[in-house]
Amino acid sequence: MLEVSAKFSIGQVVRHRKHPFRGVVFDIDPTFSNTNEWWESIPKDHRPSKDQPFYHLLAENDESYYVAYVSEQNLLVDDSGEPIDHPEVEEMFGEMLNGRYNVSARMN
Repeated sequence: MLEVSAKFSIGQVVRHRKHPFRGVVFDIDPTFSNTNEWWESIPKDHRPSKDQPFYHLLAENDESYYVAYVSEQNLLVDDSGEPIDHPEVEEMFGEMLNGRYNVSARMN
């Protein structure tokens, strides 16, 4: 079996390579683990490989907050140092420290 390691980690702030949104990673799937309907809703010429990590994000753009599911190839590090304003971030992680969220802050 192919060993897949994730480039990003839980609590890390990332941004989408093509679309104007950013978010904080709250879960990671080693390979694609969503529905076929979700997969088929992506235009064929934009579908990423299923054999890479996929990230669950508490995401935001200029208009809304939502949960996003994004392939590793479509993410970049967000080094702006700006916090994510998604309403679930504080509940899940607490405050941002040194540009990232600490998952252990809320595990007690």
